[in-house]
Amino acid sequence: MLSCRELTVARGRREIVRGATLELRAGEIVALLGPNGAGKSTLLDALSGTLAPAAGELERHGRVAIALQSPDLARRTVLANVTAALGWWGVPRSQRPGRARRALEQMGAAHLARRQAITLSGGERRRVHLARVLAVEPDILMLDEPFAGLDAEVRSTLLQDAVSALRSDARATLVVVHDRAEAWALADRLLILIDGRLVADGAPRELLEHPPSPQVARFLGYDGAIRDGDAIVLTRAPHVVLDPAGRYEATVTRATALEDGFRLELTLESGRLSAVAPLPAPRVGETVRVRLDGGVRFPHDGAGTGPLDEFAMLRT
Repeated sequence: MLSCRELTVARGRREIVRGATLELRAGEIVALLGPNGAGKSTLLDALSGTLAPAAGELERHGRVAIALQSPDLARRTVLANVTAALGWWGVPRSQRPGRARRALEQMGAAHLARRQAITLSGGERRRVHLARVLAVEPDILMLDEPFAGLDAEVRSTLLQDAVSALRSDARATLVVVHDRAEAWALADRLLILIDGRLVADGAPRELLEHPPSPQVARFLGYDGAIRDGDAIVLTRAPHVVLDPAGRYEATVTRATALEDGFRLELTLESGRLSAVAPLPAPRVGETVRVRLDGGVRFPHDGAGTGPLDEFAMLRT
């Protein structure tokens, strides 16, 4: 439905996105994930056509609709907001009320149809915002952080409803998200953008278990790193198990209370690890032994430029 090759996007004289190559396919929900300032919204603007790329090739098949991050609604009823969008899209007047109500129902917002938009809560405004763009039935749908600014409970409920509402065999959907949990709940495929470059493209589970670089691993929550011979092993907390017979000796340097235990930061002669320990947990300063049950390995060149050094820089 959409493809680009070596796309470069600038704002003013500054290049924000460089050399992006990707494709979006019908029936697929793709999440674009990256840290703040990575260029996610800029890339979305270029793909949707609201910002002209500085270089590269871009091809679209069908009509594109984009829902920007801010859920701005007109001072009218919810139903009038959605039907107005259908009018801008060129939908015949006789079809607008029915399509608007179906879209509101998809987003669990049918009961809001007669409400004035000004009276809605943040979560309700987000539902109407999404219903408005779903109602126009685009071939390519793009959403810029549709769950931003909501508390955890409201975001979780909206996310559950959005998963089914966004799914369509006839449409390609690209969603910019900031939270990894949102990406895992929504997406068939992840695109990871860091410092203006697409650094990973793949299924969520595949990227989590086999990140292609230390940079991607760090972004996906690999916050432990130890040297093992001529390699570096990067880990997440679930990979690190307290075990009296474990291979590695470590000192507890920080302990943060969790609901059912503690998150531990561990210092080893060869690096640093994080682990989650049940109660009663070791205290700061205690020596423990651990074993690794997972993690990913990358070569280390020993010259101060390898993955361990890169990872240390990322942590700081």
